[in-house]
Formats: sequence, structure tokens, C-alpha cells
Amino acid sequence: MSKWMVTMKKSDFDATAAKFGIRNVTARLLTNRGVTTDEEVEAYLNGDASMLHDPSGMEDMEKGADIMLERISRGAKIRVIGDYDVDGICSSYILVQGLKLFGADVDYVLPDRVKDGYGLSVKLVDNAGDDGRDTIITCDNGIAAFDQIAHAKELGMTVVVTDHHEVPFESPGEGEKDSLAKEILPPADAVIDPKREEGHCDFKEICGAVVAYKFLQMMARISGRSKEQEFKDFFDEMLVFAGIATVCDVMELRDENRIIVKESLRRIADTTNKGLRALINVNSLDAGALSAYHYGFVIGPCLNASGRLELASRAMALFLEEDEAKAAKMAQDLKALNDSRKNLTVKGVEEAGAIIEDMMADGGLPKVLVVYLPNVHESLAGIIAGRIKEKYYRPTIVLTDGAEGGAKGSGRSIESYDMFENLSACKDLFTKFGGHKMAAGLSLPKENIEEFRQRLNENCTLTDKDFESVLHIDMVMPLQYAADMSLIKEFERLEPFGNGNPKPVFAQRDVKLLSGSILGKNKNCGKYRVSDESGRFYDMMYFGDLGNFNEFLKEKFGQSAVDSLYEGNGSGEIAIGVAYYPGINSYMGREKVQIVMSDYT
Repeated sequence: MSKWMVTMKKSDFDATAAKFGIRNVTARLLTNRGVTTDEEVEAYLNGDASMLHDPSGMEDMEKGADIMLERISRGAKIRVIGDYDVDGICSSYILVQGLKLFGADVDYVLPDRVKDGYGLSVKLVDNAGDDGRDTIITCDNGIAAFDQIAHAKELGMTVVVTDHHEVPFESPGEGEKDSLAKEILPPADAVIDPKREEGHCDFKEICGAVVAYKFLQMMARISGRSKEQEFKDFFDEMLVFAGIATVCDVMELRDENRIIVKESLRRIADTTNKGLRALINVNSLDAGALSAYHYGFVIGPCLNASGRLELASRAMALFLEEDEAKAAKMAQDLKALNDSRKNLTVKGVEEAGAIIEDMMADGGLPKVLVVYLPNVHESLAGIIAGRIKEKYYRPTIVLTDGAEGGAKGSGRSIESYDMFENLSACKDLFTKFGGHKMAAGLSLPKENIEEFRQRLNENCTLTDKDFESVLHIDMVMPLQYAADMSLIKEFERLEPFGNGNPKPVFAQRDVKLLSGSILGKNKNCGKYRVSDESGRFYDMMYFGDLGNFNEFLKEKFGQSAVDSLYEGNGSGEIAIGVAYYPGINSYMGREKVQIVMSDYT
């Protein structure tokens, strides 16, 4: 259970509702999400690809595009070097296909997570040189690769960086007049990153694939080819991949990110990419009814599994495959790989949980959790860290043994803790690290793990209040009002939901549970028949931790009441507060309102 806080933002809801043809409650939801001006409401409800920000706002964007066009005209041999996650795969695919459209001699390399580690390495630079590649363009990495890019320049290479991660900085020395941190930019020919201080980027929180997309837009504009049909078709198709990457890299779905994902979901049913279509089919998805959930929890994990357990190049090869039969086989293999990853993750989470329980028994729960799991595959560290963070609501870093010595790990944070900033204060302990406020990756010698754990906790300023998980309730709304099919369909205009644009949450007190059943292969879904103060009946689903929920019911109402509930003989004595969202359950062409509970009290 979380602490509930009802959002109380004010605005002229009636005026907004009348102007945009929506209901008052929908106007209130927009205000709760910070969408208040007419221009913002128009973009939120009706925004399309024509409203994306101009790429020229990023520093070095035009310079980098000019350099790449010049290199192509001279017949340069270009290598795209991406990353092994979904954003890295999608941005690499966008760049490779785009540069080919410009006539480039281009190939790509996605790092081996185990052998190469994250991003650009000296080894990858040397490999490019050995293969006769004289130009490197990075995507979704490179901003922190100072030494590696310096090495490439010493070899006489042209290097263009496209990235979206935080720019490394040097804190001012004691007594220095300039109290501001100084950016440390790699010595590339062009460094394109929306997080750079220079430039006038309208919206900085975009993923690597969107940076790559905008880079190609600038190349098309400078070359005068942006209005050619071939290029228009290309940018339409690539929005699909930019949207997938935006969701899977957990970018906030606001401003142009939300438009990109909305456009991606609208276009994906018509994608011409045989590999992506095969991946949709093998997961039994309806391409015409996908949501951001399917990107983040079905398609994305299949792509990520290749980079986690084997090579990300397998997912890249899927996108490049033109034979439908081969694409189908490759997609099936990726799904099987992801299924294996799920099983390994469950075991890793259980092991991490046992270690944390021991910590609690020894001296209480640390403010920052640093868990060392030497026998867990290093590629699973980030997923496990995320699961542990959700369970204990603490910034969490999971470390594993690196294949080539030392420890490697990933961190996931909570809203009140800037992980990148706090790790930066310990950077002398690392051999490599990077990331942003909510997530980070790092490598360090094993002998530094304990000091790392101690320093993070000694420097941590979080208070008990910061560790309270807060659920923001949009408004208190009776079930009988929410169970309006037309209203629920109007809420669909607020999609896609995700980070930065959460699904609306409503609350209702005194909801009576009359009967219940536990569903699903893993018994992880509860279905209940409930009623409210009006005496009406509704179906309610719960997909959370059923063990905790049943324990809550037992403590509050007694075991016999819980037994009666699941035997179908509930008398209405179980009455709880419910945080919920009204949805529509479609089955065999029939639609029925379904309440989905997200929390309870």
C-alpha cells in the first residue's frame, strides 16, 4: 500500500471542456498532468508528427550533418556504433538505414555486453580501423567516451557523436571563482546531445533513437532531399522505431515524446519491416491495437534479451531481414531467449531479496541498497535492481562479476534521489560509469564494493519521508460515474500512458467485495464481484501482489471473511477503499466495463 495524495490543481475546467469538446473530468485530468494552455491542450489531444521540434536546436546538429554529408560524398567508409539495449538497437537501425538512403558505405557494430561493455571502447575503435573504416558515428553512447574518441582521432578518424545521456562534468575545485560544474566533452568532430549546455534545444528528454532520427532529418534538410517521397516514407516508417525506443528507454511521455509514441502506435500496423511484424506475430499481438504497455513489456524485452544473454546484433539482424520465413524463425528465437531471461530474473530477485532480508536483520535497511550477486548474469543486474527498488522503495544498485574481471552493475533510483549525481561523487572508485538521474551503469574493482556501499550511504541525505511510496490520485470518483463506456473511451484520448503521462487514478471508499477468484497460470491475478454505495455491481480486477492483498484483508476482516469471499459467499462485510482505473474488457466482439484496482486501503 502507498500513501494516497489527491491532486488538487485548479483551472477553468468548464472552459477547457467546452472549447475542446471533452468532459469536465477529462479537462481536470489534463490539468493534473500540467497541460493547461490552449496550445498545450491542442498538442496533447491532437498533436502529430508535424509538431515535432526543429532538430537545429541541438548544438552541433548542423555541423555534424554537414560533416556526414561531406564524408559520404568522398566515399568514406562509415561505421555506426550503437548500444546493446532497445534504444541502442533502434537508433543504430535508424542510422544505418538512413545513411544507406544517402548512398553511404555504412556498416554497424553493437557492443558485446560481456566482452566490450557499454558504448565505445578502444577495442571497437581499433576494430573499425582494422576493417578499413575511417568514420565513426555513435548513437545512444559516446558522450562519456573521451579517451576512446581521442584514440580514434589519433588514428586519423572522423568521429560524430549522437547521444542523449548526461554530459560528464568536472566539479569546481575548492576556492575556484567559477562555482559551476564544467562539462567534459569528448574530442569528436561534432558532439550532438540534447543535454549539452550550449544550443537551444526545446525539449531535452529524448532518447538516442530520436536524436538519430533528428540527425537524419537535418541531413535531409541540408541536402535538399526532405521533400522527396522516398525520404518522407523513410521518416514515417522510422517514427515507429523511435517510439519503441522512447518507451523502452523509459523516457517521459510528455511534449514531443508523447507525440512520437502516439504516432508510432498509429503507424506500426502498417510497418513494412518484416522482422518487426514477425515479432508482433510471434507474441500473438494485434498490431492494430497495441499500447505503450506492449512496447515496454512484450516487444522491448524480446529485443533486450538478445543484448542481455547473447548479442544485440541478433535483434538488429531481425530488423534488417527481408525474408519473411527467416524473420519468423529469428523472432521465435528472440521470444524463447526472453522466456529464459524471465526465469533467470526470478531467481536473481529471490537471491537479492534474501541478502536484503539479512541486512535488515543485522542492522536495518540501508538508505541505498548495494547488492552483490556474483553468480548472476551481469546482463540481468538492471532488471533485478528495478524489481528490488520497487519492492523496498530504495535506490538500488545490483553488482555482478564481470566476465573479464572486476564487478559490473546497474542502478535504479527513486524520484527523490539523483543517482547520476550521487555516483559522480564516488567516481574515483569506478573504472567506468554513466547514466542519468533514475538509472546508471558502472564497473569497479571488487575490492571497492564495500567502500562504495559505505560512501553512498554516508553521503545520502534522504529522509524517512522520501522512502514513502506515494500514489497520486487524480480525483475521488464514484464507481457508478466512472463505469460510463463513453467516458472511458474519451479517456483513451489521453493515451499513450507511461512514465510522465500516467494512467488516471481514481478513488472510491467503501467498495464491498462480494466474491473473488484467483486466476492465471502463476495465480497472480484476482477477479472480484463488487458493489458500491449505490447498490450497483461491477467486475474488478487486481494484478498486484495478491499475497499482500489477502494478508491485508485477513488482518482487517479475519480469515473466515476472506475464506467466504473466495468461496463466493461474501456478505459484504469486506468494504475497502479502492484506487482504480475504469477499463473496457473486450471479448468475442462484446465490450464490458471492468474496474482495475491499483491500490487499496
